[in-house]
Amino acid sequence: MQRQVVLNALLKLNTHPTIEEIYAEIHSDHPSISKTTVYRNLRQLAGGGIIRQVSLPDGLERYDGCAARHYHFHCGECGWIYDVDIEHPMGIDDAVAEKYGFSVEDYDVVFSGVCLKCQSKSERQ
Repeated sequence: MQRQVVLNALLKLNTHPTIEEIYAEIHSDHPSISKTTVYRNLRQLAGGGIIRQVSLPDGLERYDGCAARHYHFHCGECGWIYDVDIEHPMGIDDAVAEKYGFSVEDYDVVFSGVCLKCQSKSERQ
């Protein structure tokens, strides 16, 4: 039940939230669920491939309800995270494995820069 509550909160937020944001969403309706429980369940959901953990330059762990491989864009101005829907370069994991001998199981790509809203705001000022 707790795992489903955590998953539902993540899907409801739909913003690549941090653990703190997910916990805040859950806490009002389920005050008995601790932050540790939220953290543990997020880790298990990510480990099971049900959700994705997104690693960003800000160092905060963020989570994505979409488990399918896709890229992200992180705006350095407002901090927002956008899904980037582009075709994946075929064989990039094989190229890394061949060059370095690694066994690649997964990879994340996060583009960083300034989003369109922040660019517009900057141009108006």
